[in-house]
Amino acid sequence: MKANQRKALITIAGVWILSAVLLFVATNAFAQTRNSPGNIYSQLQLFSEVLQKLKQNYVTDLSDEELIKAAINGMLGTTDPHTTYFTPDAFKDFTTDTKGHFGGLGIQIDKIGDYITVVSPIEGTPAYRMGITAGDKIIKVDGESVVGVTTDESIKKMRGDVGTTVVITISRPGIAEPIDFTIVRENITVKSIPYAFLLDNGVGYIRISTFNQNTVSELRTALLQLEGEDMRGLIMDLRFNPGGLLDQAVDTVNEFIGHNKLVVETKGRIRQDSIKTRYRTKERDYPIIVLVNEASASASEIFAGSLQDWDKGLVMGKNTFGKGSVQQLIPLSNGNGMKITTSYYYIKSGRCIHKMSNDKLLTGKEVSKDDLEKEDEDNHNEIYYTAKGREVFGGGGIAPDIEVDSDLLTLFGVELRRKNVFFNYAVDYLVDHDRNITADPKITSGMMNDFLNYVKDQDISYTPADLDSARTFIESSLKSELVRKVHGDQAAYKISISQDKQLQEAISLFDRFHTLDEMFIYSDSLKRNNDK
Repeated sequence: MKANQRKALITIAGVWILSAVLLFVATNAFAQTRNSPGNIYSQLQLFSEVLQKLKQNYVTDLSDEELIKAAINGMLGTTDPHTTYFTPDAFKDFTTDTKGHFGGLGIQIDKIGDYITVVSPIEGTPAYRMGITAGDKIIKVDGESVVGVTTDESIKKMRGDVGTTVVITISRPGIAEPIDFTIVRENITVKSIPYAFLLDNGVGYIRISTFNQNTVSELRTALLQLEGEDMRGLIMDLRFNPGGLLDQAVDTVNEFIGHNKLVVETKGRIRQDSIKTRYRTKERDYPIIVLVNEASASASEIFAGSLQDWDKGLVMGKNTFGKGSVQQLIPLSNGNGMKITTSYYYIKSGRCIHKMSNDKLLTGKEVSKDDLEKEDEDNHNEIYYTAKGREVFGGGGIAPDIEVDSDLLTLFGVELRRKNVFFNYAVDYLVDHDRNITADPKITSGMMNDFLNYVKDQDISYTPADLDSARTFIESSLKSELVRKVHGDQAAYKISISQDKQLQEAISLFDRFHTLDEMFIYSDSLKRNNDK
């Protein structure tokens, strides 16, 4: 095929793709005739004309690829924030995240200043086995500097096919010369349940951070472990869980409500589906509390709302985010892809999870305080009922049975976190003390003074009142960071949750009540008192 013919075909294909885009972003003039049979052709003709004139007359050369990408994004921008277009790399990254595994090194990283810094190596991974440790600064990947590079770009450089090698160059505190590590990439599994353990009062604790394809298998392992330790109740922590795979959320609910029970219905313009549990599971009659907050979304809302609807769990915390729309992932040509909103979720009681104002806010549209208050009032005026007849509120997320505020950091505490002072101090402290730290260290007055001098060196000012209000937070955060780097994430996590107000409130309920029904009676009494 001659070059000019090939070019003509490519141009025609580009015109047709971009013309299809115009169909969705047409002006009001075209909207008036949208039902006429020939309208699509007139729009295609117009867009073809616009494209040709633009290419012929614009002051600089224009990229067909960039024009198409911008037009597609503009078209999707007229829908909702969850309907999105992916380039090949972005589509691959997105599907990798939901699968829960990838070819990598096994390190959790963050950008601190200009440096990509190891927050924690993941136990059992290549990086962990080779001795990469928290506080290491990654300065090169395969000889190419990553100083000043974004976290996402650095991750792309370090990830790759399983079995391939990558050389990362580390700058380690206390060691003058950089260190090269040649690492063979392995299949790294992203844990959906990073923490599962028995609390001091005999109640089990399971943290679900996301719903990926490993969630149900990890949950079954965690439940088997905790039930083997004769736990007397369970706290399921879904705070900050952004959701994930619907089937995993349904199968997770299945573990607690049994076989052939309705979990969720999806209702859209094209089709409606009812999704029920599929498996016969053991009867679990111990009390369960589900912790949620404003950042619990999508699949995590289905889980919390379903246990609430079936009276299998008391929901505690703050009203959830309200992401109740369903997306379908569609592969496109040349490795591209898109995610399209096709329907809304309705859980067993009939409640729609979705909070409509979120779509406007996420797309940058203005929503007034009055609009938000009215939406919230309308949602709370819609009464639905659980399997046992308990009243629950309507859409706009999942309203907890018992509302508990989280602790608010003081401005001093926010500044300490923002500048990564706890992390950096712990790295320096452990270098100076040969990583000698117990699993439950005591923050002495000498260590506190040393830390506060370190804070001053970071140009962070504070008053005696600031210090007094944040002292407990500082001691807990210091202990947690020191323990993390020597004894691992779980040991550090147990220390950090000792100051978690919402979790501690949940723990206290198990000390006051022995059954879930008693907890329901208590939550109903709180609601009646609030109504008065």
